[in-house]
Amino acid sequence: MKKITEEPSLFDHLERMDTEEILYGINSEDKKVAQAVEKVIPEISRFVDALVPKMEQGGRLFYIGAGTSGRLGILDASECPPTYGVGHDVVIGLIAGGDDAIRKAVEHAEDDTAQAWQDLLAYDINELDTLVGIAASGTTPYVVGGLADAQNHGIETAGISCNPGAPIFDHCDFNLLCEVGPEFITGSTRMKSGTAQKMILNMITTSTMIRLGKVQGNKMVDMQLSNAKLIQRGVRMIVEETGLNYHEAQAYLTQYGNVREAIHRINELLDIRKDEGYE
Repeated sequence: MKKITEEPSLFDHLERMDTEEILYGINSEDKKVAQAVEKVIPEISRFVDALVPKMEQGGRLFYIGAGTSGRLGILDASECPPTYGVGHDVVIGLIAGGDDAIRKAVEHAEDDTAQAWQDLLAYDINELDTLVGIAASGTTPYVVGGLADAQNHGIETAGISCNPGAPIFDHCDFNLLCEVGPEFITGSTRMKSGTAQKMILNMITTSTMIRLGKVQGNKMVDMQLSNAKLIQRGVRMIVEETGLNYHEAQAYLTQYGNVREAIHRINELLDIRKDEGYE
């Protein structure tokens, strides 16, 4: 197997560069990431089209990974409830070494091929669920073992890696291969590989949530109103959708606590008034 993620950087003598040279070098490499991700879109689309019907039936989406890859999965999963109003048990991110590994590396945690399945069993994973393994190298034992065990139990799987022929793909129904090339710092996959993984995860959950009806027009109508900024955004959405003034919209949002529900109730009232001859 050719490990592109471990190939030497196209840049050398980094320690001799001034700050601006370093930044331009990083940026020149980052520009390649979106183009690499674009090539994966057909496979991402196939995956989402298979994922959505399962989630419509109550299935969940699981991510497993180690190190940066695990953290990116947890980040994507943790952003779904506030953005789309879904429960914390709809998209679930797991990292080798458990929650302690989110902030600090846990020695040898990623080398255990059996632990991922044990972590998944704690959530009663079943055939309605879907598992995505995230590993820039595609060789992480925790991820490889988890995907293999999941497939053996009839669970649909996908893998995200930046290396062709990665072992994780031996246990995946969908191979999300994104070849971004060598890193600016040789082997530092938190850079381009991590960016590619983040972009793909964003695409998976965003397109899935749209397909599940969690977006209306282009608005996050089910978002959690957890701070003043989001409440103000919700009020503006209602104003734009219904034509009410700001204070009226704010009153409805306060009453119903949800942008979608507030818009629905207002439209119902407007329809009734129209039927009764009021303009």
